[in-house]
Amino acid sequence: MTTVAARYDDESDEPLAGYAVLSGVFATGLAAFTAVARRRGVRLPQRVPPWDVALLGAATYKASRLLSNDKVTSFVRAPFTRRTGEGEGPEVMDEPRGGGVRHAVGDLVSCPFCTSVWLAGALVCGYTAAPRATRLVCAGLGAVTISDWLQYAWTWTQRTAEE
Repeated sequence: MTTVAARYDDESDEPLAGYAVLSGVFATGLAAFTAVARRRGVRLPQRVPPWDVALLGAATYKASRLLSNDKVTSFVRAPFTRRTGEGEGPEVMDEPRGGGVRHAVGDLVSCPFCTSVWLAGALVCGYTAAPRATRLVCAGLGAVTISDWLQYAWTWTQRTAEE
């Protein structure tokens, strides 16, 4: 993989083998879910209403921010990242550390865009197997998303009024 990595990006040491491992884990997880669901006779929904897509989207957004940037979930990221700064509100900024798979996992857990794919996959699996429970979890995360936006709006309003 070193030769491939050198041809891919001369500027940095991208952990392509680690990314390949993570992609394999993701694909294997989805394949395992599909096999178990099929064996248990779980039926896919005929359609997904737009409201459920919005709910899943808001929940995915919030869950990815919680996992990748929240102070309270730093213990999850700590083996794979190091703190580089403070973000807005309760968020912190982390960057990956180490090499290989450790660095690849650090990239994954410190990037809300990256974690959102994994979390959306988990929520879609939940939506398929237990739609009512998944909607409830998504509604809770969606409520926190709205609350966060209101908190930021309030802070912005206060700062604007002081200027």
